[in-house]
This record gives sequence, structure tokens and C-alpha cells, in this order.
Amino acid sequence: MAHSLNVRDRPVTTVLVVEDEPLQRLSLMDLLEEAGYQVADASDADQALIILENRPDIRIVLADVDMPGSMDGLRLAALVRDRWPPIEIIVTSGRGIPQLSAIPARAMFLPKPLNEQRVKEALLLFS
Repeated sequence: MAHSLNVRDRPVTTVLVVEDEPLQRLSLMDLLEEAGYQVADASDADQALIILENRPDIRIVLADVDMPGSMDGLRLAALVRDRWPPIEIIVTSGRGIPQLSAIPARAMFLPKPLNEQRVKEALLLFS
């Protein structure tokens, strides 16, 4: 008898949500926690880098492209790809689709408004 693999059947994956809009960040965190993921959060790229340096359990970074601070989500994604190659990356934006060349290798882009099912499917690809 075949059994489908459910997120709860696997070791828990930790996702770092990087989003400057508090309500969007909290909503995304709730979605991920309900789907069985551990969640860490940051309001900008600088805070995300501090978390990544101190949390070796982070496996996926889900970052908004448009953020205030020293770098946007695309620059953060490029830095993550260089410094932590095994970490998977999902970038998102409500202001259009970035050029393909701006998105790091193996990273995925999801347009806003985020669709719950598409977010879950993207995470399953990386979990």
C-alpha cells in the first residue's frame, strides 16, 4: 500500500521569513506554522543576516524583494546563495517580476499577492 509523504512525516524544516510589512510577515508566518514548518522572521535583510549567522537550522529563506535597509531581497538572496549555498531561496514581490538574471541559481520567484497553495507547493519542492 502506497502512502503519500506529508510534511509532518519529515523532519521539521525551518524557514526564515524576511518581510518588512508586519501584517504580511505575521500572515506568512501563520501559514507556514500551520503547514508544519518552524519559522524565524526578520523585518529586513540586515536582521536576516544576523539570524542566518546564528541559526544553522535555517533551510529556506523566503524574502520580499522590496525592503528598506542596506539591501533589497534580491541582494540578500545573492548573498545567501554565496555564503550558505545549501539554503533554498524564494523571493517575492508585488511590484513586478525581477529580471531572471537578478534571481540567484536554484531560487524561485512568487508574485504577490501570495497564493497560499503556491507558497506551500514551493516550500514542498525545497523541503
